[in-house]
Amino acid sequence: MDIKSVDERSRNMAAIKSKNTKPEITLRKLLFKRGLRYRIHYNLTGKPDIVFPGKKVAVFIDGCFWHACPVCYREPNSNKEFWRTKINTNIRRDIVVNRKLANLGWVVVRIWEHEIKKDIEGAVRRIMDRM
Repeated sequence: MDIKSVDERSRNMAAIKSKNTKPEITLRKLLFKRGLRYRIHYNLTGKPDIVFPGKKVAVFIDGCFWHACPVCYREPNSNKEFWRTKINTNIRRDIVVNRKLANLGWVVVRIWEHEIKKDIEGAVRRIMDRM
């Protein structure tokens, strides 16, 4: 890979948003439409995407690439060791966050990005069932 490609890839990866992504906004709009009131950017371990403080429910919307979705994830062809380490670190952190929140009495709901695209009603039901 030449220098230009490395710089270009770096800029592309840096431009990927971590908050207020399209799947997050889509899900939040439907939850609000259903009368569910939530908080975002709530100060809680793991920085959940959507929080229902009164019910102690924390919702994470996991990107299929960044968290190695068993349905969608495809390992990149370049820089394999870097990506393998990065993704595995994300997965281990998710497990630790789930455990910490559960120990604090919170219910954790993790929704894959593709679930919002393909079956948003199912994602909403999973959240409501945990409240």
